[in-house]
Amino acid sequence: MIIGGILKRLLPKTLLGRSLLIIVSPLILLQVLTAWVFFERHWDTVAIRLARGLAGDVAATVSLMRENPTPEGRKAAFQFAFAHFNMRMEFREGAIFKNAPVPDSGRLERVLREALNDRMQRPIHLNDENDREVLIDIQLPDGVLHIIAPKKRLFTSTTYLFVAMMVGSSAILFAVAMAFMRNQVRPIRRLAAAADALGKGREVPSFRLQGASEVRQAAAAFNLMRNRLQRQMSQRTEMLAGVSHDLRTPLTRMKLAIAMLGGSTPGVQDLKDDVEEMERMVEGYLAFARGEGSEPLSRVNLREIVEDVGSAARRQGTEVDMVAEGALTLPVRKEAMRRCIANLVSNAARYGRRVQITATRNRDTVEICIDDDGPGIPAESRDMVFRPFSRLDQSRNAETGGVGLGLTIARDVVHGHGGEIFLEDSPLGGLRARIRLPV
Repeated sequence: MIIGGILKRLLPKTLLGRSLLIIVSPLILLQVLTAWVFFERHWDTVAIRLARGLAGDVAATVSLMRENPTPEGRKAAFQFAFAHFNMRMEFREGAIFKNAPVPDSGRLERVLREALNDRMQRPIHLNDENDREVLIDIQLPDGVLHIIAPKKRLFTSTTYLFVAMMVGSSAILFAVAMAFMRNQVRPIRRLAAAADALGKGREVPSFRLQGASEVRQAAAAFNLMRNRLQRQMSQRTEMLAGVSHDLRTPLTRMKLAIAMLGGSTPGVQDLKDDVEEMERMVEGYLAFARGEGSEPLSRVNLREIVEDVGSAARRQGTEVDMVAEGALTLPVRKEAMRRCIANLVSNAARYGRRVQITATRNRDTVEICIDDDGPGIPAESRDMVFRPFSRLDQSRNAETGGVGLGLTIARDVVHGHGGEIFLEDSPLGGLRARIRLPV
């Protein structure tokens, strides 16, 4: 479980990263296996053959020295070795190896030592610490033969060439794969951005279908869904415009008829109060419907809206404290957002004596909190108050309350901007309405 959690944190989170990992992992595994086979088979074979060739040249030189053991014969043998084998030799007459063995320095030395032992049964000291030369000391009966051979005789450049070819081809294939995968992922990102914008209530223009057939199918379904939503909203707006006209006309006639009756007729005042209540309900319903109207988005500084709403509440005699921090500019429907905040502030001022409005910017959200010191709303009833025409008579004054659409309109506006609204306990002792809008 621990290893699985570590792997989950280390693995890439994006589709592009995971796709490239699926492509690159087999490629790296193939390169590792190929390199292992190459170094275990080809490199060993080549190294052994080169070492045997050098050992044969050394043995041939020693044979020439034996045929003519005089100083002139040794000199001739050394000149022959330098001219034909590219080896420099020196004979140290009477020299004897020390008893302390010289440790091997690597794989190349072991291969060369085995090749020399196969050619001549003599004590041998090797030193390949120099980058360009290999030092070979061979104990002969009358002294020590010191040989300096170029290291390139024991090493082939095909090793570097093979490794460079593997790395280069892998880099090219990786670049090609990344380019193709980026083109495949780009339509998915565009679709995700369009869906996010639609969820925030922003305008989403129709975009060209691109990518694989599955991505094109998802994009086509998204376009159909967007068109259906826009058609539904347009039809709803047109219907509400007709409802507004149809309801306002009989109410106006009723108000005119009541005015003509005069104030002395019994029951006229009660009828007038009923008509005014009906008019308030119609206005509240139409305000609720306008929350999903066709107002365009514009970049607005929420600080201005908060200050305007707070100033209006102060003019009505409410004690209002306002705090606005950070960059609060984001695309919203200005009048709808103003109506939302005004409804919440009016609701808080109606049931409390003090109201506090706080607007802050987090990493990717803007939060607006409206606190009051009123009686609050029980936690089990906070979901119910968002329903249209719903009111809590136990905690709210029925005589001073509205028609029960203030919180509904606020939630409708916030959701239309892709945000969330929560009701919580306020530090002032009453109710807190928290609005969270995506940036």
